[in-house]
Amino acid sequence: MKNYTITVNGTVYDVTVEEGAGQGAAPAPRRMAAAAPKAAPAAAPKAAASGAGNVKIEAKAAGKVFKIEANAGAAVKKGDAILILEVMKMETPVVAPEDGTVASIDVAVGDQVESGTLLATLNN
Repeated sequence: MKNYTITVNGTVYDVTVEEGAGQGAAPAPRRMAAAAPKAAPAAAPKAAASGAGNVKIEAKAAGKVFKIEANAGAAVKKGDAILILEVMKMETPVVAPEDGTVASIDVAVGDQVESGTLLATLNN
């Protein structure tokens, strides 16, 4: 299963897609509960554009973004929590690898992320 966030006519949706149907006829689609659309994120200032910093902070494990602890422009010290991921039903802090300023937060609360997904960037 893969999780994606898509935008249709300005409305953001989280969708889950099953992979590898095998050969032959396509499987019948499974009915899922209708997902409420997520609020579209506010436009970020250009200084906080996606991947803007020179220090990349990536997810170490797949999970869901539970809470954002620092905003773009915030000064952080090594070890300060940038955001909290929910991994296997446990809150796991994602911390600054070094002192710097948060250049961008590249995810939103509720986003599903895979290991290696860019979460945020810092400028040192």
